Amino acid sequence: MIPLKDYNPTRTPAVVTLIIIGLCVYVYFFVQPVGRHLVGSQLVTVNQETTFTLSHAAIPFEVSHDTKLTVAEAETITGGATRCDRSDPAGPCFPHKNVYLAILYSMFLHGSLLHIGGNMLFLWIFGNNIEDQAGKLGFIVFYLLAGLAATAMFVLVQPDSPVPLIGASGAIAGVMGAYLVLFPDVPIRSLIILGFFVLFRDVRAKWFLLFWFVSQFFISPNAGVAWTAHVGGFVFGVLVALVWRTTHRRPVPVYTAPRSPW
Repeated sequence: MIPLKDYNPTRTPAVVTLIIIGLCVYVYFFVQPVGRHLVGSQLVTVNQETTFTLSHAAIPFEVSHDTKLTVAEAETITGGATRCDRSDPAGPCFPHKNVYLAILYSMFLHGSLLHIGGNMLFLWIFGNNIEDQAGKLGFIVFYLLAGLAATAMFVLVQPDSPVPLIGASGAIAGVMGAYLVLFPDVPIRSLIILGFFVLFRDVRAKWFLLFWFVSQFFISPNAGVAWTAHVGGFVFGVLVALVWRTTHRRPVPVYTAPRSPW
């Protein structure tokens, strides 16, 4: 299922959500080599893309061991498809990399147009209402903590993995978890693909989000999707929203469409 919109208006403009979307789009098209290729029509080699990812993205092995990949390790992982800043095989490939700041950087990096397009769609649909409830500053803190929780889960499950973690998916999963708790009955206009059939239906948020959450456990290990980060971010969002709901009046959305029977 793909969400197209929700029937849940906000009281204030979703400024922070739009800024996050703008930052992700800017980084993809004007900072990352793959995005610059799309803008400037210049050939991007595997070396350029891999080098940029390894030098900026969070890598579980580096985070869990508080170290940096050596030149030899980086070349072994990528088959030589990277250009290190040093030539000593035993030395760090990128000596100036901060492995902890890389966790923050990873939240704004994406691997393809489909990757960033899907993430930004989900962020816009679910993020504006969470920002509306949490406030501008509160939403910034929540979003970044959700991303950190997602990364922590990813690192905890596979601490020795040299595979970089990129994408806003973990933080956005936290937003979705919070939405499930705060707005479970809001209808979500959804595109449902069943084989050769394409349907447009209004599905209540609780069914849409629970379906998405359960589906993460069935993602193929070879799909290149950090589903454990999604799960970690989602659970974090649910827990925070449960605490928030016990200390605040439960938000009552104003529907602009009839409730979905689903």
